Amino acid sequence: QVRLGESGGGWVQAGGSLRLSCAASGSIVSINLMAWYRQATEKQSELVASITSGGNTNYAGAVKGRFTISTDNTNHTVYLQMHNLKPQNTPVYFCNFRSISSGYWGQGTQVTVSS
Repeated sequence: QVRLGESGGGWVQAGGSLRLSCAASGSIVSINLMAWYRQATEKQSELVASITSGGNTNYAGAVKGRFTISTDNTNHTVYLQMHNLKPQNTPVYFCNFRSISSGYWGQGTQVTVSS
């Protein structure tokens, strides 16, 4: 069983920065992809950024150039550094870890950007 714990969400003014963290614990075996998704109220979840165990990254167009995804040396913690945040519908950010056979989700952390 893998458990993911997110932190770093909160309130920030437009143009500000936040750093989200997601730490995995438990039976962590062969995680090959880590990602951040976000879901705003009454909207579908969308992929924000992903990173493979080899370090290859992918970003949604809306955040490219402003957000950076990274991991620690063990690939047990994934970060999302967010700069120049824009006012949105108070999305909740979720981290996701995937192995060949399983996927795991964090509980979510809300980010509120005020204009």
